[in-house]
Amino acid sequence: MTSKITPGQWISPESGKTLSHGDVLKMAAEAGTVLLGEQHDQAAQHRWQLHVLAGLRALRDDLAVGYEMFPARLDPVLKRWTDGDYASEAAFLDDAEWGTVWGFPSGLYMPLFRFCRQFRIPMHGLNCRRPLVTEVGKLGWDAIPEAERDGVTPALAATRAYRQYLFDITGGGSPTRKSQGPDDPAFDRFVRAQQVWDRSFACRIANLRNTPTAPLVAGIIGRGHLEFGHGTPAQLADLDTGPVVVLLPHVDSNPPAKGIADAVFCMDVHEDG
Repeated sequence: MTSKITPGQWISPESGKTLSHGDVLKMAAEAGTVLLGEQHDQAAQHRWQLHVLAGLRALRDDLAVGYEMFPARLDPVLKRWTDGDYASEAAFLDDAEWGTVWGFPSGLYMPLFRFCRQFRIPMHGLNCRRPLVTEVGKLGWDAIPEAERDGVTPALAATRAYRQYLFDITGGGSPTRKSQGPDDPAFDRFVRAQQVWDRSFACRIANLRNTPTAPLVAGIIGRGHLEFGHGTPAQLADLDTGPVVVLLPHVDSNPPAKGIADAVFCMDVHEDG
């Protein structure tokens, strides 16, 4: 077991042992789905994602990449981008409605998009229409007509452990918040909304996996939807999509928590971004 975190190495959160880069990539490439977590505003983590994608592409010619950043309705735009049809990145970002669908600078993600275009790797949107999140959070799934669910099926109910996780990462028991515990009905709206995203990502991935020539799908997704097997991994299990590997960047001098992912990559805390 490792007691010291050394940048540049992979660690198994379950055992605490270091893992070789090749073994981690092999594990991921042999799965049906690999989910690469991120903190959206951290450039170094997007560079890590790019390096992992490059390793996966070397092992699997059938790699496809799904992005939380885009709604599924923009798939035709993403295809034109990877087909090389756009004369400029600005035109692509304009057609992809970047300034509307995602609130972070495009420069954080363009290296990933360029990589997919250069190698003609299919890109897919994993997200749903934003109002659906608000509507389900407020009213619940039963109030949403099926035709307005944007191809997303109702989510598997959140476990108490997931509710606790969400409660903790959103501030815990602060005296200023309305909900005072993970089981508080006042917290239901937030949980339902979060699960719309979880389920949307899972449904889009399932659609890609449930084909005669199913590709290896790599999901670029915020880590809050992935940690400890909650969120999207749980929804993928409910949809029976096959093996799922979760990989996360680790920016901490302490060992990773058990169960947080299948493997974590230790980042240099001094790396820019």
